[in-house]
Formats: sequence, structure tokens, C-alpha cells
Amino acid sequence: MVARAELPSPDNPQAALAAVVALRRLANQLERAAVDHALRDGWTWAQIGQALGVSAQAAHKKLAHKKDHS
Repeated sequence: MVARAELPSPDNPQAALAAVVALRRLANQLERAAVDHALRDGWTWAQIGQALGVSAQAAHKKLAHKKDHS
């Protein structure tokens, strides 16, 4: 279960935009970890792309590391 934090109000742009940056970083970390796990479990780039709502090529281009798992 993920702890629910109070989001800053858009009336405070500095706090709100800092929260956007933090959320993007967290989302990217979670996405990369999940993709790494999926690849270790034998998922294809087509499956990963479908789960993320993008093409296999788009998922691979964004998330493949220099040392590809496929």
C-alpha cells in the first residue's frame, strides 16, 4: 500500500511544481524497475509496450539500457 501524501495547492506554484518534479522522478524509477523485472521474467518488448500503452518500439527506445536484456 502506498502512503497517501497531501498534494500542494496549485495556488503555491513553487511547491506544486516541485511536487511534479518529484512525482515524475518517482514514476520513472518505478517504471524502470518494473521493466527490468518484466524482462528478467521473460516478458517481450511487445508485452511491456502493451502494458504501458505504447508500441514495443517506443518502450524499447525509452527503456532499453545500453546492455539490452532482449
